[in-house]
Amino acid sequence: MKKVILNTVLVIILSLSFTSCRDSKKADSANDAIHESADKTEEAIEDAADATKEAVENAVDATGDAIKNAADATEDAIEETSDKVKKDLE
Repeated sequence: MKKVILNTVLVIILSLSFTSCRDSKKADSANDAIHESADKTEEAIEDAADATKEAVENAVDATGDAIKNAADATEDAIEETSDKVKKDLE
């Protein structure tokens, strides 16, 4: 009778130890997946920030070029108008 009880206890203890190992492996696996997702999210955010920075820099450059072109066109128009007025006054 003692052997049966001891064997039963031994089987239960072994079952619990294997079950607890499996649970920790699943928890470790889930933890690893969370960390991997966090790393990928961080990389995606950094990539998006870099792309946004580049887009803003391009927009600033384009705006500066447009302002310069508008100023040049305005200067040319003023010179043409000035030349016409001078001719009309002569």
